[in-house]
Amino acid sequence: MVNQDPAGPASAEQRLKESGIQLPAAPEPLGTYVATVQTGTLLFLSGMLPIENGKAAFVGRLGAELDVETGQQAARRAALNALALVQKQLGSLDRVMRVVRLGVSVVTIDDFRSHAQVADGASELLQQVFGKEKNPTRLVAGVVSLPLGCPVLLELIFEVSSKE
Repeated sequence: MVNQDPAGPASAEQRLKESGIQLPAAPEPLGTYVATVQTGTLLFLSGMLPIENGKAAFVGRLGAELDVETGQQAARRAALNALALVQKQLGSLDRVMRVVRLGVSVVTIDDFRSHAQVADGASELLQQVFGKEKNPTRLVAGVVSLPLGCPVLLELIFEVSSKE
């Protein structure tokens, strides 16, 4: 349970620490692109995969090689990578004013129907760190394949405060 300060809600960095969440090293781009672009108060992240050390931590399709729980773990891992990248870019997760948008692509078999439950692996982590009041809009879609054979890819947009 996150301790609440009478002066206001816990910060994202406090929530992270109190939850015992360890962020991985921020992932490096796997091709010719940049990992983040900030324009004004919006921070856009390139597709976040569930990778560790440049390699897929999860491989397969939901409904075939992977079950919903494993898909949730993959989505959570991709969200951890996203948070690590945001922290590296901004210096602190406390500069996030709002998670504006979460897009989740899920590799599935044809008749898979639990896309939203898989995406919840990422959504629940974001809510745990930033609070329910900063929940984003969300789009979830099934796709045929993703880089490195990963089962999920996240696209995120954050509203951020100016440098402190």
